[in-house]
Amino acid sequence: MELRDELLSERTGSEALISMLYSGVSRGTERLVFDGLVAAPERDRMRCPLQAGEFPFPVKYGYCAVGTVEAGPEAMVGKTVFTLAPHQDRQIVPTDRLSVVAIPDGIPAKRAILAANMETALNAVWDSGAGPGDRIVVVGGGVLGLLVTFIVSQIPGTDVTLVDLDQSRKTYADLFGVRFQKPLDGPGDVDVAFHASATSAGLACALACCGDEATVVELSWFGDQDPSVPLGAGFHAKRLKLISSQVGMVATSRRPRWSYQRRLEKAVALLADDRLDQLITEEVAFADLPAALPRILAPGAPGLMTAISY
Repeated sequence: MELRDELLSERTGSEALISMLYSGVSRGTERLVFDGLVAAPERDRMRCPLQAGEFPFPVKYGYCAVGTVEAGPEAMVGKTVFTLAPHQDRQIVPTDRLSVVAIPDGIPAKRAILAANMETALNAVWDSGAGPGDRIVVVGGGVLGLLVTFIVSQIPGTDVTLVDLDQSRKTYADLFGVRFQKPLDGPGDVDVAFHASATSAGLACALACCGDEATVVELSWFGDQDPSVPLGAGFHAKRLKLISSQVGMVATSRRPRWSYQRRLEKAVALLADDRLDQLITEEVAFADLPAALPRILAPGAPGLMTAISY
């Protein structure tokens, strides 16, 4: 890890010059990038919008950026915005081909770094078809799993359980008013299961929690790893459905009406809840990032979202 100086290009009329306030480390994806595990066939699809360099290395990555518009389209100047930009203190962002969303009053700039993960969680809930009254389990209490939990816990009548090996995640289950259980004690006969632990054991747990003809939504990205998928036991007898959810496309059920911009705007709006501040468990100065990032991205590292301050 190292910081590099870069000469910004001349700004055009449709571009914004953004001075960064915070960026967030999206731990699941950035850990795989850091470990060089972006599979060759997926390298084009896994590029972030303003990435520099090519996988595996050297590469400038990141997509959870919040800053102030110093110059650009008149309506944006002076506003605090979220955009899908890397860890960089000042940058030119093309507003005509990249979503740049103003942060509403009342949502702190630091909390807004959760917008990219919230957008992924929102898309997953759409993909799942979860509705009022459903029994729902979320396996994996990282940032993404917790944001899914946050959303589905607010659907009327849902019965939601968060499952994780880490007992400390019960704090977040309590925060969102849902049950917490260890994997072997996971609920049975659920209507929808979300898997976000990025482990084969977690996927097996999600499948085991399902009732007849239930749906498992796979949110984990395994990179070039080859996880085992337990398709024995009750998978066929219960006629279970295992589907992928990925933020690169708007969920099929919303695609005719929802643009990427509209989806990201809604994700930002969903951050208007003070409880979500507790998902940001560390702040690191940008100058200290090269030394800190290997620790932040280490397997089993404690904590949730890390905010980089500029």
